[in-house]
Amino acid sequence: MTEAVVRLGAFAGMLALMVLWETLAPRRPLRLGRRRWTANLTLALLNTVVVRFAVPLGTYGAAELAATRGWGLFNLTHGPRALEFVAAVLLMDLVVYLQHRLFHVVPFLWRFHKVHHADNDVDVTTGLRFHTVSMVFSMGVKMSAAVLLGASPLAVLVSETTLNLSAMFNHANIHMPVALDRVLRWFIVTPDMHRVHHSVDTGEMSRNFGFNFPWWDRLLGTYRDQPAAGHQATTNGLREHQADADQSLFWMIALPFRRR
Repeated sequence: MTEAVVRLGAFAGMLALMVLWETLAPRRPLRLGRRRWTANLTLALLNTVVVRFAVPLGTYGAAELAATRGWGLFNLTHGPRALEFVAAVLLMDLVVYLQHRLFHVVPFLWRFHKVHHADNDVDVTTGLRFHTVSMVFSMGVKMSAAVLLGASPLAVLVSETTLNLSAMFNHANIHMPVALDRVLRWFIVTPDMHRVHHSVDTGEMSRNFGFNFPWWDRLLGTYRDQPAAGHQATTNGLREHQADADQSLFWMIALPFRRR
């Protein structure tokens, strides 16, 4: 079974599960609802095609190349393979966390990343809504990390697949018992934890950057437990785009290039 088939199957299964969960047990009412889905999902499809053509090697291919050429830290050491696998998955996730923080502090990168934050509702499709330029940049960062670390192709496959699944899960508008959330957020980023990051409040937006694992936020001082206004009363999105209800595919692609 190829890497692409594994990722596609996992993606389709998680998307279907989150859509069902959101339908049966939503966390909060959506202001705009599912009319946003057409643009969000079309952007995700466009990104998949563009990234495949623009960066055909991909992170998995970069890891295979590094393994063949003996490049990177773990290809130059001879530690236990299981330990190297775990370390590679954790470090790849740390790279994604640091990249996410970079998107928020570098103005040029923020112009593209704000397409993700401009969604005035947060649900499973928000986890797929990223500007094409930011996706290509992210792919370059992850490929570089895979080569420098010498991460095994299997570690990269697990890292990339869980990143995609986590993005859908932690953006999903799903209800779960508070007690369960309290336990899960010690091991994975939960929807209630990540929803804080999508608050219009800039102080809350600069918290909870993690996608897969919550430990980086806790260790590096960017963790926030709950939004100040509570989950039901918190406004999501960006203040300057609250009135932009009709965010079409063209609107999202053009947003970074508009004058502020």
